[in-house]
Amino acid sequence: MHRITGVALAGGTLFFTYWLLSATYGAEKFANAQAVFGSWFGQIILWGFTFSIFFHLANGLRHLAWDAGWGFDLDKVRMSGWLAVLFAAAMTVLTLVVAYSAAGGN
Repeated sequence: MHRITGVALAGGTLFFTYWLLSATYGAEKFANAQAVFGSWFGQIILWGFTFSIFFHLANGLRHLAWDAGWGFDLDKVRMSGWLAVLFAAAMTVLTLVVAYSAAGGN
């Protein structure tokens, strides 16, 4: 999952770069990019990108703990794996709640 989210982050970064570059080419191009991001497809991409960021962060910290020699017991491996997933899900939901409330619920 760590590698898969890494690949998803690379793809999501290209999507984000498209949005940034569209702003440099004028209002019409930016409006088109906003329409893509506002569509159901764009929203799913943004949700997945957000989850990938938080999961990759949590799992990276998990790997850092392993590099320090902590957490190799099977019960700790399972617990830290579930904690990474729960952290990513909770932070994704929190981020989306904040983002949608700041945008006026759109």
